[in-house]
Amino acid sequence: MTQYKLVAIDLDDTLLREDLTISERNRQTIRQVIQKGVIVTIATGRMYASAKRFAVQLELDVPLITYQGALIKTALTGEVLYEKLLHPGVVKSVIQLAFDRGIHVQAYSNDALYTQEENEEVRAYTELVGVNYQVADLMEIAEQGTPKVLYSGDPDFLDEFAHEVKAVVGNRANVFKSKPHFLEVTHPEATKGQALDYLVQRLGITREEVIALGDSYNDLDMIEYAGLGVVMENAPEAIRQLADYVTGHHEKDGVAEALNRFVLSV
Repeated sequence: MTQYKLVAIDLDDTLLREDLTISERNRQTIRQVIQKGVIVTIATGRMYASAKRFAVQLELDVPLITYQGALIKTALTGEVLYEKLLHPGVVKSVIQLAFDRGIHVQAYSNDALYTQEENEEVRAYTELVGVNYQVADLMEIAEQGTPKVLYSGDPDFLDEFAHEVKAVVGNRANVFKSKPHFLEVTHPEATKGQALDYLVQRLGITREEVIALGDSYNDLDMIEYAGLGVVMENAPEAIRQLADYVTGHHEKDGVAEALNRFVLSV
C-alpha cells in the first residue's frame, strides 16, 4: 500500500462532532499518525483564528489551510505562506447583492469577521465557530483585502441566489455552499485542492502521497486531488459516490477509522 506523507482533514462534520469537539479517539489517532512521521494539517473554510484553536488542541506545528484555501498560515509562528484575496470590486458587488435582496452578509479582513449590522445570523455564526465579530461598513472593509464573503439564509433561497451571484462575478470568484444555509464567495484560486497542491509542491511530495478527508461540496476538489480521497458516512450521497473510501460517521470517529486503516496499519 501507498506510504502516505500528508493528511489534510476538514473540520466541521468531519473531524468535529456535533458539539464541535474532537473525540479522544480521533485526537490520539492523529498523534500516532504524526509520530509515524506523517504530516497532518487542517483544511477548512473557517477563518484562521477559528482553525488555530483546534490546531493547538492537536499540537500541530504545520501550515493550516483556511478560508477554503484563500490563506495558508503556519499554526505556531503565524507566517503567511499563501494568500488569495478577492478583488475589492468583486467584494463590493456581492455585498451590494445582499443589501438589495435583504439577506445577511459578512466579510473578513486581516482575520477578523465584519458584519454591516448586528443580528441573529451573525451571533449564531460566531457562536458556531467560536470567534468574535465587529460591526462596520462592509464597503470600506472591501478595500482592505477580503479572503471570503459569506451569505447566510434559507437553503432553498440560497440555491437560487447562487445563480444571481455567479452571474455577477463570472470567473472572478468561486461561489459555493459550505453548508445548506451558508453560501460563500472566494477568489477563483482559493480552493482546498489548490491550497493542497501548494503544500505538496512545498514539501516535495506527490499528490499520490496525500490523504484528504471531508464531507461537503467545498471539499470535493481536495478529495479529488488527493491520492486517497476519504468521505465521511454523513456526507451527501453525491459526494460519497466520488470518494475512494467512505469512512465512518463524524460522530463515530470516522477520521480515526480511516487513518488506522490507511496509515497506522501499513
